[in-house]
Amino acid sequence: MALEEYTPPREPWIDIVYQDDDILVVNKPAGLLSVPGRLPEYYDSMWSRLVEEFADIQVVHRLDMSTSGLMLLAKHKQAECHLKKQFQYRLTHKLYYARVWGKVEGREGVIDLPLICDWSNRPRQKVCFDEGKPSQTRYVVEQEEAQTTLLKLLPITGRSHQLRVHCMEIGAPIVGDEFYATPEAFEYSDRLALHASELSFYHPATNQRFKIFVPCEFYPQALPQIEQHFEIAPELPDYSKLKA
Repeated sequence: MALEEYTPPREPWIDIVYQDDDILVVNKPAGLLSVPGRLPEYYDSMWSRLVEEFADIQVVHRLDMSTSGLMLLAKHKQAECHLKKQFQYRLTHKLYYARVWGKVEGREGVIDLPLICDWSNRPRQKVCFDEGKPSQTRYVVEQEEAQTTLLKLLPITGRSHQLRVHCMEIGAPIVGDEFYATPEAFEYSDRLALHASELSFYHPATNQRFKIFVPCEFYPQALPQIEQHFEIAPELPDYSKLKA
């Protein structure tokens, strides 16, 4: 799907998974921008829909337009600063599901390939060992299928298109990916099969660990399991003792 054909889904208009006085978590549908694009025709986004009801809503992180799943927002500036600091110090943890084309070698592993914007082909990204930013993704094979493999993806860093490029680079592009999939992998699915299913962070009001889960549309049997893959402290660590 090219942005020139931007036709975001309208139902549900907003799917709020959780909210309180400080934070709001939504299940963003595939095909909707996280924030408005530069042109007026790309204004419709998760943020622009929410700001109509929550005037001070702040975006903490983003999902690609084609990716579905959990998106965390702050209801005021103090909460925004608190949460963005957690992303900076990699205190948040995310678990994605992806259906990729073909087989993946081994049951699990780490993809460690530096990424940089492919400026002549924006918004595509590419591997660059000279100038790319360090980028790491853990993967675990969840299920082998006839033509595809279902992966759990556990990003260590959070670069643009990181999961999509890393899967492509190990020879297993995500099906339905308009930028990185082979023609047969792209045609296999009517959407990018990438979903942010679980998120763990520290609540800005309490500094206590907070975790949340939403089911995966293309893998409905998925259950919460982020704690099987990360050791997560119950309380917010001291920032001063950490390196960004």
